[in-house]
Amino acid sequence: MTPEFRQHLLEVRANARQLYSAEQIDQAITGMATKINRDYAEQDPLMLTIMNGGVVLMGKLLPQLDFPLQIDYLHATRYRGETSGTEIEWIITPGTSLKDRNIIIVDDILDVGSTLLAIIDACEKQGAKSVATAVLVDKVHDRKAQPGMKATYTGIEAEDAYLFGCGMDYREYWRNAPGLFAVEGL
Repeated sequence: MTPEFRQHLLEVRANARQLYSAEQIDQAITGMATKINRDYAEQDPLMLTIMNGGVVLMGKLLPQLDFPLQIDYLHATRYRGETSGTEIEWIITPGTSLKDRNIIIVDDILDVGSTLLAIIDACEKQGAKSVATAVLVDKVHDRKAQPGMKATYTGIEAEDAYLFGCGMDYREYWRNAPGLFAVEGL
């Protein structure tokens, strides 16, 4: 990392507007866990984390789920460190068979939803019994890949801004920011 880019990252963080605190995020995740516990306690689900963004949500959600489950991950992206998306690139596919499984896809954000729709489609084509989605943030706007698109489980809603923290990144950095932040002044 160049000194200039490091300084830029520090300025982005310093100037960001906090939308949700770490405590509010944790409360939202607890609410999601309560609903998933209710719906999947008898289902033997396979939880698929979308890397890298879904790792924070998955790490906070798993200890709150009180039933047997399996986990795996996949990596599909449209961004590759950029601030706008392109075509979906499959980097890693799940190693666990999805056939006849109840799948819960775990991701950081539902923005437009193109990546999530492609992953749902891939799970269905591999014979999943059911596919649910769990996202920390649903970004509110009218550009969804399908009109009215919603996740099965959503922690919070956020404005249509460039967001980072809680697994979401700004140019591959600040996934570790405590809480949810909107980039200001870019």
